[in-house]
Amino acid sequence: ATKKAGEALLYSFHSLYKIPTTCLRFFTVYGPRGRPDMATFKFIDKIYKGLTIQQYGDGSSARDYTFVLDIVDGIMAALNKPQEFEIYNLGGSSPVKLSDYIQKIENIVGKDAIIENLENQAGDVSLTYADISKAKRELNYSPSYNIEKGLKATFEWYQAIME
Repeated sequence: ATKKAGEALLYSFHSLYKIPTTCLRFFTVYGPRGRPDMATFKFIDKIYKGLTIQQYGDGSSARDYTFVLDIVDGIMAALNKPQEFEIYNLGGSSPVKLSDYIQKIENIVGKDAIIENLENQAGDVSLTYADISKAKRELNYSPSYNIEKGLKATFEWYQAIME
């Protein structure tokens, strides 16, 4: 709700003061130097160290994970094409179920996860999906990292900082 409110506020400023504005909606960004409180870093770190990870729900929820360099490409494309007022979704456009995500991390790390199953968190949505058709059409945005390639790059970075 706060993101939509922010976009509405920006649209009002654009309308009143003719401020050129481009809003970019990011979908579950992960990768090197990512936030340590987010699932990707926490899962890699805990699986690598043999610690328990927490899985909310039955693992069927899905997120549109987006590698950070794909987000950077989208930002640069938007900067190079100023608009009066536009909103673009930047995402991987390929949602991955939580259970599959954990399994992919297990495969890359080479260890099995110890999973504590918890109830779904209140207010959590079962699916996020970025419709990037407008960004593709107008910004020539096209993510180049699939989930395996992005997780592999993230784990390589993680290993380097752990040495």
